[in-house]
Amino acid sequence: MLPTDNIDYDIEDVSIINFDVRQEPSKTFKLNIEKNKVDSICDDVEALKQTIFLILNTERYQHLIYSWNYGVELNDLIGEPVSYVIPELERRITEALVQDDRIENADNFQFENIKGKVHCKFIVHTKYGNLNAEKVVSV
Repeated sequence: MLPTDNIDYDIEDVSIINFDVRQEPSKTFKLNIEKNKVDSICDDVEALKQTIFLILNTERYQHLIYSWNYGVELNDLIGEPVSYVIPELERRITEALVQDDRIENADNFQFENIKGKVHCKFIVHTKYGNLNAEKVVSV
């Protein structure tokens, strides 16, 4: 048998729960890319620089360990005309980076086509300030 309580709730009966939203620290292991090892711990701007590097060097949808929101889609740009790659690269990089809540936007993209590679330089606007970044993509 199903319950048959016909209770009318007033909006005043529902209490609103107040949540304290706090930013968790961004401490992470500091990677030494040249030596291929973990050096120490980093935080704030250094951790964000490392995050930007990792996002731009992780192909989206290729690694089960990462969410489908992590990384950037670049592999399918290989072999495409540069006139297609440049605007698509700008969109994909921006979309990939703004998934991190510390990153607000990416703009001021500058492109150079050098020997079958598109060199892309841009500015990443973060909650810590502006950071210069770059990515090289084979076409």
